[in-house]
Amino acid sequence: MSDKILVVDDETEIADLIAVYLKNEDYTVFKFYTAQEAIKCIESTSLDLAILDVMLPDMNGFMLCQKIREQYTYPIIMLTAKDAETDKITGLTLGADDYVTKPFRPLELIARVKSQLRRYKKYNADSSNKTDKNVILCGHTGGTVYNHFFSK
Repeated sequence: MSDKILVVDDETEIADLIAVYLKNEDYTVFKFYTAQEAIKCIESTSLDLAILDVMLPDMNGFMLCQKIREQYTYPIIMLTAKDAETDKITGLTLGADDYVTKPFRPLELIARVKSQLRRYKKYNADSSNKTDKNVILCGHTGGTVYNHFFSK
């Protein structure tokens, strides 16, 4: 099953270019030109990564990033012409995992997508065949193992 990637950019040429490169790598792409369209997709589709522009016509990408972070942990890459240090810090502080400035190199963006997905999958892998991540084994006496449970 291919990974599902959300692309949100009001510059149609850029969104289309990103979509072509992602589809060439066998990703499923959900492409939108406004934040409101993207929000509908976010609420109805299980996504694996989002690429967000900051300057959108209806809501800025920082706010969209924040909205995604209220419920989801998948990677977010900001892709924007806003290249000031404060913009980068704002994006990363609000929950973005990476920040790429325009103009950008499409192959580098794809490499960053792959890197984020690899890291995300490694640390969020299905734990069905691993020990329960919510159990800490503290010790044992007389053959009895004491398990201490904690919640997130």
